[in-house]
Amino acid sequence: MIKVGITGGIGSGKTTVCKVFRVLGIPVFEADTTAKQLMNTDAELRKNLIGLFGTAVYQPDQTIDRKYLAGIVFTNPSLLAQLNELVHPVVRKAFEEWCLIQHSPYVLHEAAILFESGFYRMMDKTITVVTSEKQRIERVVKRDSLTVELVKQRMRNQWSDDEKIKLADFVIGNNDRELIIPQIVEIDKKIRAHG
Repeated sequence: MIKVGITGGIGSGKTTVCKVFRVLGIPVFEADTTAKQLMNTDAELRKNLIGLFGTAVYQPDQTIDRKYLAGIVFTNPSLLAQLNELVHPVVRKAFEEWCLIQHSPYVLHEAAILFESGFYRMMDKTITVVTSEKQRIERVVKRDSLTVELVKQRMRNQWSDDEKIKLADFVIGNNDRELIIPQIVEIDKKIRAHG
């Protein structure tokens, strides 16, 4: 089975693009969503997170306090790296297990930091979604009720579009000049043809 990684900076429109691929019958593994679930359910990961960040990393209902965690790691590159070292192997294992039960020409692995984490090396092809910084900031401020400065801070923890484009097999421009559906259909055709 062909494994295709899809990424894009915060607010680039990855989720929208993935919805279109789903309509085309392609299963999508959401790495970030899976990571959040595993932080709540994987006993070993929970123990390691508490060891690194203390018990305050979990709320009274025993779910991960994402706001607290984000407040710590997005201002401390060293802690962000340590968090990723704990979470990424667990997510990789979940992805491999998920792939075994899929029945499609290819699957998508959607991750915000596909290239930064090195996980793109495990993919057969990669797609990056690009959007202007201005549009990305507007979308995230509206979607997540964050300040412009907080969005910019998170953006600084991700590679630039230019860096991602260099490694991507396909680029989807999600902007006011191009329609995304024809771009996705074309990529889908190319991946299926090489399957």
